[in-house]
Amino acid sequence: MLSAKAQLLTKVIAVLREEHEEFARVLADTSAAATDPDSKAESKYDTRSLEMSYLAAGQAKQAEQLVEALDLLEKFELPEFAVSDPIDLGALVELELEGVWSFYFLLPAGGGIEVSEGEISATTLTPESPLFSLMKGKRIGEPLENGATVSEVS
Repeated sequence: MLSAKAQLLTKVIAVLREEHEEFARVLADTSAAATDPDSKAESKYDTRSLEMSYLAAGQAKQAEQLVEALDLLEKFELPEFAVSDPIDLGALVELELEGVWSFYFLLPAGGGIEVSEGEISATTLTPESPLFSLMKGKRIGEPLENGATVSEVS
């Protein structure tokens, strides 16, 4: 049976796959619209085709970033953390701030995704996140600069 962290990671990967599939569909539509004869400029001020090509280029870049994120996460090996270990990539961290507990899943890619497994509802954070930076290296019981306290790490 998969651990809660492994199940959460599987769900994050599924969310990113769905996003990538949606981007692929939208990109195909945008690319088709950019080259469609109906998009041909009707005057020198008509920039529909040019705008569509810029949009398609941006969407292609986002789709590429999703592929890179998926590749990273599919190859990522989740570490196990002992009670005394400092927080790092792969940790599932529970923070307490003013009586409110929140879970964060620290991953190399896919930040900002909310996933649930059983009683755990976690938000993914990547190293680029300010909260990730506050947590990295902390241990259970240590306070963060924002006033939250690390209550659990797995």
